[in-house]
Amino acid sequence: MAPIREINQKEITSQRATIAITGATIIDGTGGTPIQNSCVVVTDGVISAVGGKADIKIPANAQVMNADGLTLLPGFIDSHFHLDGIHGLPAQFLQNGVTSLRDPGAWIEAYDEERKSGIPVPRLFLAGPHIDMFPPAYPRDAYVVRDADEAVREVNHLIDQGASVIKVYFRLPPAIIAAVCKAAHARGIPVTGHLETTEAKEAIDAGLDGIEHITSFGLTLVPQREGEKYRQMVLADNNARKQGRYAVWKSINPDSPVIDSLGVFLKNKGTFVSPTLGAFEYQAAAGQPLDTARLEGFGKMKKITGKLHHAGAKVVVGSHSMIPYAETGWAFQREMELLVESGLRPAEVITAATLQNARFFRIDDRLGSIETGKQADLILIKGDPLKNISATRNVNRVMLNGVWVK
Repeated sequence: MAPIREINQKEITSQRATIAITGATIIDGTGGTPIQNSCVVVTDGVISAVGGKADIKIPANAQVMNADGLTLLPGFIDSHFHLDGIHGLPAQFLQNGVTSLRDPGAWIEAYDEERKSGIPVPRLFLAGPHIDMFPPAYPRDAYVVRDADEAVREVNHLIDQGASVIKVYFRLPPAIIAAVCKAAHARGIPVTGHLETTEAKEAIDAGLDGIEHITSFGLTLVPQREGEKYRQMVLADNNARKQGRYAVWKSINPDSPVIDSLGVFLKNKGTFVSPTLGAFEYQAAAGQPLDTARLEGFGKMKKITGKLHHAGAKVVVGSHSMIPYAETGWAFQREMELLVESGLRPAEVITAATLQNARFFRIDDRLGSIETGKQADLILIKGDPLKNISATRNVNRVMLNGVWVK
């Protein structure tokens, strides 16, 4: 099977050069101990040496950058990005440290303008339109199928076009999800899903590799009778989920044994979870009526995300691009902050944002950490994100494929 590649691989600038970054504190993405007063050597876009400054011999022809007082991280990897009709948004995310992104539901052609702009953009891992059934929730971003045969045919078509993941949407029943997963896995491509009307464990047993949105676990965490009310409501009206999901989550007990059982299940299955908490965030505002369902429901989403992580679920970072409480371009950092609020340590969030997402994408052999032999997607920030994750907003320099793009 061919390795998974970004759709714009040939468009990413490269150069023959040797660059040494010295003096920074390295947080390498693996969760290991940070390296103080470090040195990283990049040769022709690939990391050729990593270690303490005193232990690395800098080549005589190297361009040396003094990064004293800065923190060096792997480039961030965003598992859930959408264009949202905003021209230049991928380029803006790159300037803010996101060197790879995955859009799990948009026509590949939707990125043509971004790719032809001449402005550096992240590595683009695209799914093509998500696979849904009638009536689709987002018709412009969906491919509507009527049976498993149509779904399988579209899976192969999308992969032929360069899709690096397949996304199933919530109207697909488990039998069609199983057919999609079988076809995608035969081509070496993972499948992820947004679930509202299919129970998550059943969908994972059908073959899903990843779950998009913490809310996809709603039917798993409430009594079946209550879940069926919600399910029928959404089947009758796609938009019913937008407020209805908060009523469902308000009713969930985060300390229930059902949560513990789900955590064990996800750990054993190796399922990746992209909670996209920022998409559901709700904050009480002075002078505005308080929506208690949203406030309590969102609070439980955070707590349960933390519990699933601590149980061993592979939580990753997905921004959802445009969210209520982040300025344009900063949704990824907001998601990291929300994961810390959910109970993950900053070091765990950094790994979720880098190496764990690379594993989700199946590209961890070449991206996601600062290790010898990996491609040089790196960011320098001011401050210590292990003490305050918001320091990841202080992006000083960005390197993509061994080339400084900021």
